[in-house]
Amino acid sequence: MYQPAGVTTSSDFPIPSDMKAWVLGGPDELVLRNKPTPVPGRAEVLVRIDAVAICATDLQVIHSGSPASIQGGLPFNKNFTPGHEYMGTVAALGPHVDEYAIGERVSVEIHAGCGQCKRCRQGMYTSCINYGRPEKGHRANGFTTDGGFAEYAINHINTLARVPDSMSDAEATLVVTAGTSMYGLTELGGLVAGESVVVIGPGPIGLLAVAVAKALGACPVILTGTRPKRLALGRELGADRVINVAEENAVEVVKQLTGGVGADYVVECAGTEATVNQAIHMANRGGKVCLAAFPHDPVTTDIAHLVRNNIYLYGIRGEGRSATHRAMALMAEKRFDAAKIHTHTFPLSDLPTALRYARERVEDAIKVVVTTRQVNELARVAAE
Repeated sequence: MYQPAGVTTSSDFPIPSDMKAWVLGGPDELVLRNKPTPVPGRAEVLVRIDAVAICATDLQVIHSGSPASIQGGLPFNKNFTPGHEYMGTVAALGPHVDEYAIGERVSVEIHAGCGQCKRCRQGMYTSCINYGRPEKGHRANGFTTDGGFAEYAINHINTLARVPDSMSDAEATLVVTAGTSMYGLTELGGLVAGESVVVIGPGPIGLLAVAVAKALGACPVILTGTRPKRLALGRELGADRVINVAEENAVEVVKQLTGGVGADYVVECAGTEATVNQAIHMANRGGKVCLAAFPHDPVTTDIAHLVRNNIYLYGIRGEGRSATHRAMALMAEKRFDAAKIHTHTFPLSDLPTALRYARERVEDAIKVVVTTRQVNELARVAAE
């Protein structure tokens, strides 16, 4: 039985010495294996994972390795477990941890910075100078350290947010997605009430960027894309106007809707050369553009237009500056319904099918969640 020295456990939450975890072999090769249940250290807890959402970046890591980095290189054949958008229950406490209690439901964010470099001291822990160096205290679960496609994971207490009883497991996994959207708006200035915001790309981050911007008082909130069902969902989440770029010129429509001057803020969530260029031409003079997607290829863009018009360009990574805590606050108050983007649920044992649904958008899948809840309930009953 699991009882590491210095770690606080509870008989109410029995922990096995080994756990089930999906391990990445070669590209697109995942195997379900037994791994030792990890041990939390100082300022860390062991989280029993109850649900984990699949992100497009997970698909990229599993297929091509990047942007994950294990032991200084690609994550293949290194006993690495991907997955990063998870929630669960605190199952054990590291030495002297009293900020959380065993049994509390928590959502997590990906990044825990080293806490000692210049960027971490500025609150920019997603840009930690010691990124990828766990020996220095940095963790990015699912990227540089083991992630959430498993029964248990280690998390620093700074990455946790309590989940209210009124929130489902599946909805709680979406806090990371909403937190990324919140981080983008934070870096653009944060005070978006009364400002015009355009969101390009109705993927999960884009859809929740619409919801967050509207909840913060932005007006108008405009969403662009090509998929009618996604655009309709954007309407439900708060978009004042949606633009199908296959039918309308997005830049021209944005200019019309903003009195000919362009938008105050643009959040680019598609990651193509065309949409990056749309973003900078939608912004008004002195406006701000946030790049929230990973382009697969180098992008050629109109730098002269940025310079002539004093347009500011920001790139974000993850959900920094405690944005997940602010996103959780909005979600807990029902300021928007993030669960609208959750479309499918599978058991953890059927992760390959869940990944296929997410990758191929089977049945119009948007956010696919895998869960261990049934397994956990059976374990609890067996313990009783």
